[in-house]
Amino acid sequence: MNISSCGINCDACNYKVENKCEGCRICAPKGECVWGGRCELYDCAAEKNLPHCGKCEDFPCTMLEEWAKEGDGERIRNLKTLKN
Repeated sequence: MNISSCGINCDACNYKVENKCEGCRICAPKGECVWGGRCELYDCAAEKNLPHCGKCEDFPCTMLEEWAKEGDGERIRNLKTLKN
């Protein structure tokens, strides 16, 4: 499973096909997030030298919880599987 920094399953994401998204690890460092502009979650993890939010000592932080709430908890669950 290809999980983004914020927990989205990239392999099941419509943006991957519809917008030819290469994933946040490729797009976000260049500021080319398909959501528009910079991705604050990616930037936060990158600043902490973390591969994704699940490795953060503040996981799940308020910013991630706010972002993930529309995903029915799947994004946080995905990151929990990567945490260990």
